[in-house]
Amino acid sequence: MGLFDSFKQGLTKTRDFLTAQINKVAAGIGVFDDDMLDELEMTLIQADCGITASTEAVEAIRDYIRETGDATREGVLRSLSNTLASMISEKKLQVQRGQLTIYLMIGVNGTGKTTTAAKLAQRAKNDDFRVLMAAADTFRAAAIEQLKVWGERTKTTVIAHETGSDPAAVVFDAIHAAKARSTELLIIDTAGRLHNKKNLMGELAKIRRIIDREAPDAHLETLLVIDATTGQNAIIQARAFHEVTTVTGLVVTKFDGNAKGGVAIAVARETGLPISLAGFGENAEDLRDFDRELFLKALLPES
Repeated sequence: MGLFDSFKQGLTKTRDFLTAQINKVAAGIGVFDDDMLDELEMTLIQADCGITASTEAVEAIRDYIRETGDATREGVLRSLSNTLASMISEKKLQVQRGQLTIYLMIGVNGTGKTTTAAKLAQRAKNDDFRVLMAAADTFRAAAIEQLKVWGERTKTTVIAHETGSDPAAVVFDAIHAAKARSTELLIIDTAGRLHNKKNLMGELAKIRRIIDREAPDAHLETLLVIDATTGQNAIIQARAFHEVTTVTGLVVTKFDGNAKGGVAIAVARETGLPISLAGFGENAEDLRDFDRELFLKALLPES
């Protein structure tokens, strides 16, 4: 399946919702007046595009109509797409031959973080990179076992300690194992506890110090995994994690779960963080590089 087809299939529920609402609003006269634009703003909010992004997008449409006199469905959708595009940035992940790249996976439990780590391992192995994974979520035995299962499925070695051990110690051992094996990609799975931000901050800070000290020349990507089905909670999670560590890219999973695909726009607008990956299902091939243009083309109704 091509990249656009993945976005189109995954965003079907959101696109169908937006199309139905927009057609309902503009069905009568085919052009938008102020009341209709208010309804469009509410529709965007209901699709979890976020209040800020939705308000700014509709205000931009009003400006467009004042400047051009074009209040047609086509003109409104074109303006909407252009404005939303300006709110989203993208960043493609890359692994270099013969050099160590580290992906530090962060996010609350249940977002698909561990599964995403495994999918990234499979993608890299498919491209003949040498890969290791580290089970640094030592607070849950299930998390360690889950990563080990994925390690077996993807034929990837997993560095793990006992439940309750120091996560930073796991990272330390994993980095040295990566160096010894000339590993090109080390993927570190971490705990996702937001109920105690102080502990989370301390844990992530310690892990970062270990990485900076033991692998100063490695290319580090800190990837925040968020679940599209959680709606506006995804924004809260992104802000919380961005406060305690330097996030370099977002991974938005479960786009296919409901009609709330607009949350990617909300999180990108509220945090300013680039989106690197989009998840559309359970299989390794369902994790795709994020493409802003294709995302918006698949999300919005055809003009």
